[in-house]
Amino acid sequence: MSDLRIRAATPDDLDTVLAFWKTAAEGTSISDDRNGVERLVARDPEALILAERDGELVGTVIAGFDGWRCHLYRLAVSPQHRRQGVGSALLAAAEERFARLGGRRGDAMVLTRNETAHHAWRAAGYTPQEQWRRWVKPLTD
Repeated sequence: MSDLRIRAATPDDLDTVLAFWKTAAEGTSISDDRNGVERLVARDPEALILAERDGELVGTVIAGFDGWRCHLYRLAVSPQHRRQGVGSALLAAAEERFARLGGRRGDAMVLTRNETAHHAWRAAGYTPQEQWRRWVKPLTD
């Protein structure tokens, strides 16, 4: 894994990240547009973490901290780089960030239907909390 580079995204990375999510991420979000990701990076420049190999984007994770809880979103690894430690390296970087910020527990948004992701999250030590249900309300049309 010595050829894997983990770093925070910059505004110059955003178009590449959005294109990457179309092929490597499961599902889409209302925030998966240039303005949404631009706001994320402007508000918290260390939240969007990238993994690169030979200059190519091979993975992402959003490690958001609101001062109280640690939230993980958009853990995505390109299909040809899966099962090579990329996801583990991204999660380690996210967890290190949370520890520096005083976070105590990470939670992840994982699609119910994404069985492949369930295996990866379990392998990383995360467990589902079946007693919780996510409730959402779009704030824009």
